[in-house]
Amino acid sequence: MAVDAQTVEKLAELARIAISEETIDEVSRSLGDVLQLVDQLQAVNTEGVEPMAHPLDEVQVLRKDEVTEPNQREAFLALAPQSEAGLYLVPKVID
Repeated sequence: MAVDAQTVEKLAELARIAISEETIDEVSRSLGDVLQLVDQLQAVNTEGVEPMAHPLDEVQVLRKDEVTEPNQREAFLALAPQSEAGLYLVPKVID
């Protein structure tokens, strides 16, 4: 699919980018190549092909869900301006 110079200029205007007169032909050719690739991809028969979440057959490595840091709750509560029953007290912000 060919993209003419007027279309390139209109797209540049919509995208609010400046394209010089010298590069319009190059951009037109590049856009045409992209559209041709899209046409090729759309022509592929994908019937019966199961959708994939990831193109590689990878397994996500997860770490163990275990606590590695010491509990410093009391130390942090001691730093708070106000606390009560193990909770931080903060000024009311919204009525």
